[in-house]
Amino acid sequence: MQTNVRPFLKWAGGKKQLLPQLSKMFPSQLGQFDTFVEPFIGGGAVLFYILSSYPNIKNIVINDINSKLIKTYVAVKERTEALITCLEELQQEYWEQDFIGQKQFYLVKRQQFNTMDLNIHEFASLFIFLNKTCFNGLYRVNKKGEFNVPFGQYKRPLICDYNLITKASQMLKNVTIMEGDYTNILTSLQGRSFIYFDPPYRPVSGTSNFTAYNAIKFDESQQIRLASFCKILDDDSKWMLSNSCPDNDDFFRKHYQNFEIRKIKARRSIGAKASSRGNIQELLITNY
Repeated sequence: MQTNVRPFLKWAGGKKQLLPQLSKMFPSQLGQFDTFVEPFIGGGAVLFYILSSYPNIKNIVINDINSKLIKTYVAVKERTEALITCLEELQQEYWEQDFIGQKQFYLVKRQQFNTMDLNIHEFASLFIFLNKTCFNGLYRVNKKGEFNVPFGQYKRPLICDYNLITKASQMLKNVTIMEGDYTNILTSLQGRSFIYFDPPYRPVSGTSNFTAYNAIKFDESQQIRLASFCKILDDDSKWMLSNSCPDNDDFFRKHYQNFEIRKIKARRSIGAKASSRGNIQELLITNY
């Protein structure tokens, strides 16, 4: 199973490699559903698969609390040509420099991204540029909400993928893009709905506590709040949720009792340390 549009961003926990497993566990007769919602959009691998594979689902909604990420999706959808022009300029200037020049260029653009008042396509071009040139494609912010990932030392990364961004823009044409807390999606559920939750994962150990995708960390209380939200969704809403698979821990059995909990094999390709990448297990929880 392949989709001809891959995500235009690298994203920690991205689901591209898991699509063959996830798609087998989607609800039966998904093609006859009215709505698909992804409340934590991230890189959008599942979104683009749904758009490619289930064209009859008319109400497609994406959401994220990360306003910078959502602004980038809006720019890809609505300001495609201007965005591509900015990316072409960034790519050319970056490629022309030596290592020292590239690092300095990266740091300048990171500072502009964090401090300057830019129009939407300029801002989105910096978001994509930083995503392609930062260390291992991570998105991490400090307590002030400032992007602080170090330089990634890539000599000639593809910063402007014209064909990919153009195709993504076309596919996003009829997608509703929302910004805010995942509970906002309640107003978007129409008819038979399928919701795919891919939140920041619960840490599997005390040292793997990276949840800083925005200034508000997705901590234990937030994990419990999400589990409570899933329980209030009505019978017309089928949902699937991905999360970590901790050893010797009954957190998910406790908070998702009476739901289906499966273990699947995954490969993590983005992480701060090489030791945190490789083959792992994840949980897949559904209400069907």
